[in-house]
Amino acid sequence: MDNLWYLGAEESGVYALRGDHGTALISGGMSYILPGVLSQMREFGIDPGEITTQVILHSHFDHVGIIPYFSRKYPSIKVFGSEAAIGTLQRPKAVEFINSYNLLMAGNRAESLVDFDLEWRSDIVVLPVREGDVIDLGGFELKIFETPGHSNCAIAAYEPNYKILFPSDAVGIPFSDRLFPAMNTNIDQYLASLEKLAPLEVQLFCADHYGYITAEEARTVVPESIVEASNMRAALIEALRRNGNDIDAAARESASAAYEQMPGYFLAPEILEGVLKQTLKYIVKSKG
Repeated sequence: MDNLWYLGAEESGVYALRGDHGTALISGGMSYILPGVLSQMREFGIDPGEITTQVILHSHFDHVGIIPYFSRKYPSIKVFGSEAAIGTLQRPKAVEFINSYNLLMAGNRAESLVDFDLEWRSDIVVLPVREGDVIDLGGFELKIFETPGHSNCAIAAYEPNYKILFPSDAVGIPFSDRLFPAMNTNIDQYLASLEKLAPLEVQLFCADHYGYITAEEARTVVPESIVEASNMRAALIEALRRNGNDIDAAARESASAAYEQMPGYFLAPEILEGVLKQTLKYIVKSKG
């Protein structure tokens, strides 16, 4: 559609949404996508100076990478995120993790980033948004939904006029022919967030990883994510049983199985194993 662009790389992207009052960058990707984003902006006729808003959908390292560059280069930009995301981005250890993992994921592309200031530091001001808040871009609105579960700081943005959903990782990540439910911190919250989003009419589903889904298929993403999340919970419980409740062993087995089903998935194996370990710890804790 006019006025909306997917920028970055297939596995890590952001969206530019142009309204009458300015342009929003929705999500922040990984830092290594910045040269590509700037090139795409030139190609699509997007002046970086027209950006008025950046929206952090959650504060994981792979969703905030290019925020620092635009915030410092164009100080009038307002950056929005949940209160929990703001708290995370104020913690030195969290910021150190964000910076180091963005560098790790850049790999041999890090050399192309030396001329850009991409580090998170305390000078970036993030303004809080809460459930029901609306960011008005003029002709487009972004209604905020709090969607914890993948992370405690996650929000989704919904444009009601054009029925566009920007859920970040609160909904299944579309990869190949499946939706991968990244229920990192709290499976019950993740499923509750999906149920909250399920009544929304969606004609364009805009994921941070692996792009967007349109038309009839877009309408099915949230319901199918509920099914996938329930199936994954059952599989993780079974992995725990097979491994005698050994969380580390169950995480290794589950990560290996995931890569068999999704060869080429963007996360490094050690990161995915760590993600699954988080999920398994919640399962063990909730079983009590």
